[in-house]
Amino acid sequence: MLAKRARTALYVSLGLAALIWVCYFLAMFAGPAVLRELGILPRRVEGLDGILFGPLLHAGVNHLLGNTLPLVVFSFLTLLEGVRRYLVVLASSWLASGLGVWLFGGGLTVGISGVVFGLFAYLMARGIYNRDIVQLLLGGVLFLVYGSLLWGVLPVSIGVSWQAHLFGAAGGVLAAVLLSRQRLRGPGGRTRKSGSSRWEDPL
Repeated sequence: MLAKRARTALYVSLGLAALIWVCYFLAMFAGPAVLRELGILPRRVEGLDGILFGPLLHAGVNHLLGNTLPLVVFSFLTLLEGVRRYLVVLASSWLASGLGVWLFGGGLTVGISGVVFGLFAYLMARGIYNRDIVQLLLGGVLFLVYGSLLWGVLPVSIGVSWQAHLFGAAGGVLAAVLLSRQRLRGPGGRTRKSGSSRWEDPL
């Protein structure tokens, strides 16, 4: 069961990474205008569709490379809990990041880094809300390896959308809260007793 879950997690995380690379090459052939057409334009009606499409686009290969590895790693670790839970975290991070940029952003924004921050924040926060020592230890390891990412939620780098990072991370924490409540209720709405085994979601 664990091996099957791990294979599924690997395939889905690599598939998402492949998708953003395909979108990058398609946008490169289409020309730079596609970034403005499908990116997030803050506080403009024509920029609302960028909330959905903006994360799939990147301004350059270095931008894309910087997002690919953490996207795969964080997606894989989140997917080990099951695809349904991953989709909740992905959607929460994706929408929170996009809405945050549209409301408070300073200019045209593309890139999946907001989702990356959401997944990272979820992995850091879930152990706290689930009271799970293994998840807490994993969060600690991730903090040691990727903790420097957290500076990205502050306006410290010119040309980097800290709003996407901040609101994406908020979406990840929100997902951790919502999913921890679902976990405590358990299947059929039953409340899990303290110390009982963790509920596992099917893939």
